Amino acid sequence: MVRHTLQTRGHIHSIVRNDGNLYLGNLIHYFRAVFFNAPNVNHPYHNFRHMCHVLYLCHDACIFYGDKLTPREMRNLLIAALFHDFDHSGATGDDSLNIARACDGLLWHLAPEDMEEFQNIVEIIRGTEFPYKVTSEMLTLSGQIIRDADLSQNFSVAWIQQVVFGLAEEWGKNPIEVLKMQEGFMNNVLHYITEWGQQRFPTSDIEGKIAEARALVEILTAEPVVQ
Repeated sequence: MVRHTLQTRGHIHSIVRNDGNLYLGNLIHYFRAVFFNAPNVNHPYHNFRHMCHVLYLCHDACIFYGDKLTPREMRNLLIAALFHDFDHSGATGDDSLNIARACDGLLWHLAPEDMEEFQNIVEIIRGTEFPYKVTSEMLTLSGQIIRDADLSQNFSVAWIQQVVFGLAEEWGKNPIEVLKMQEGFMNNVLHYITEWGQQRFPTSDIEGKIAEARALVEILTAEPVVQ
């Protein structure tokens, strides 16, 4: 399977409408639910951008796994992606509580046609709980995809704003502290289990981001040069 170019990946409106007829139905109902009702849309990190970023990447993975995921499984994965951080506290603490709030929000907004799939969607969402209680190898393919996608905000063009400043605000830390943590995170946590994740974010890209984070730390912490 070849790595997709930017031109082949859909925009959010196209994904939500299912313009490519990739998965079952469309996500208009759920997108409206998140847009108008999610309490966390303006959080520094666990916000609307992050939820849509995970949706975008999971849709990309659905294209990649078109012969391994059914349209119903794709729909469940994409609903889970949109709702995985619904009503996130935006603070440190027991992430199982955030997962519970996300599942409660999903149940509240669940469309009738998805009632029988609720538990399957919940299981996918639970794969994003961090620190991980279940190894990636024990997850279904959908669970592995959403976990890989959830790790990937570092590769967005706005990663410094979203990850460094965003998490610093949510964690009550100085941004330079979070920036210094990025090398360790990318070395020790940022490992992709899916074939899609490994091709979408190859080791060379991870190494490049580590070098970028290291260089930024050096710039920000070096003694000023007297001219």
